[in-house]
Amino acid sequence: MEHLPIYISIVFMLTTLLAIGLLYKAANHSKFVLIAAILWLALQAIVGLSGFYTVTNVIPPRFPLLLMPPVVFIAALFIIKKGRLFMDGFDVKTLTLLHIVRIPVELTLYLLFLHKLVPGIITFEGRNFDILCGLTAPIVYYFGYIKNVLNKKIIIGWNIICLLFLANVVITAVLSAPFPFQKFGFDQPNIALFYFPFIWLPCFIVPAVLFAHLVSLRKLIK
Repeated sequence: MEHLPIYISIVFMLTTLLAIGLLYKAANHSKFVLIAAILWLALQAIVGLSGFYTVTNVIPPRFPLLLMPPVVFIAALFIIKKGRLFMDGFDVKTLTLLHIVRIPVELTLYLLFLHKLVPGIITFEGRNFDILCGLTAPIVYYFGYIKNVLNKKIIIGWNIICLLFLANVVITAVLSAPFPFQKFGFDQPNIALFYFPFIWLPCFIVPAVLFAHLVSLRKLIK
């Protein structure tokens, strides 16, 4: 990673800060959300800088420790009554706008591909359509919640499609990593996400985007 231009890491860190800010705003400036996000990112930064995630020849792989804790936490929120009440306090408009972070994320992935740190299959030149969600998020935000001209069913459909795009890229990224079960990217495995600051993508940005979609769908369907 020494050969990687510093501006790519800086852009990605700023993208993470943007995601924190939008999530904090969507939570009506909840200190719990802000502190929890910062502590989680700090913990993963320390672990990532130690090289813990670069060890890929072990079973079970260490990579799920980035993604699974926040996913389990999100699932718990849906199960526990207090968790559902907590989610109901989020602002759907800001959660929709949060998806703009997917634009710089996809640009970062493309730059990492150019520097041979991720395979092309997980970029918008491959089978990753996630950038479309980021590009359409401001449109859905403006016409759906500011002008109120988009039918609720359209907004629900947009969230579902974007969830499918997210699932697609996450599965492809995992199957492109140099694990024993690797299926894609053999010429250039997905290794960037094992290093700081890019570990923040699976441990925070992906769960934040997932959370934004699920909470929005819950409130829209209710």
